[in-house]
Amino acid sequence: MNDLTFSHTTPRASGALTFPSIVLLAVSFLMLGGCAGVTGDLQSWLDSDSSETTATLGIESEPINQSAAATPGSVDDLEVNVGDRVFFATDKSNLDSAAQETLRRQAAWLERYPQIVVRIEGHADERGTREYNLALSQRRANEAREFLVGLGIASDRVTIIPYGKERPLALCSNENCWKQNRRAVTTVVAPGS
Repeated sequence: MNDLTFSHTTPRASGALTFPSIVLLAVSFLMLGGCAGVTGDLQSWLDSDSSETTATLGIESEPINQSAAATPGSVDDLEVNVGDRVFFATDKSNLDSAAQETLRRQAAWLERYPQIVVRIEGHADERGTREYNLALSQRRANEAREFLVGLGIASDRVTIIPYGKERPLALCSNENCWKQNRRAVTTVVAPGS
């Protein structure tokens, strides 16, 4: 038997779908469904020029208050009401004004909740070598950390970890995805002692 279709004891009607065909269709529908929800400001940001920084990309610099029910001091509170990520231009680790504003809100939040310890994850897009992207993502995470420490957050409350291109947010190979992957994300590690 040279073909890759499954054999059955009953004859198959012509035009019947094989298991691999069904899997391919399901994956296609899932991919299309994921793209269908991109609208409004996000779409204009995704369509913007890659040389622009986040201040001019159309990324919301203000927190999106989608959940008034987020418990104060929670991970949801950080993500929804403060903003947990900042974005970077291609091959850059400097913070633009939008990133600085997000980090100022994070610093105020951390001052309000002194028991919280955070880790800043540095990320890069898929272009470049693994080594280059690890170094770049480390510089990005360190820039965000140093900004928070400069605003008075104790250095032992903020750690960093570079992921390079190993943990992409978006999984396609074009500028729309690369923009989303050039980021530093502040995550709650644990309440402090």
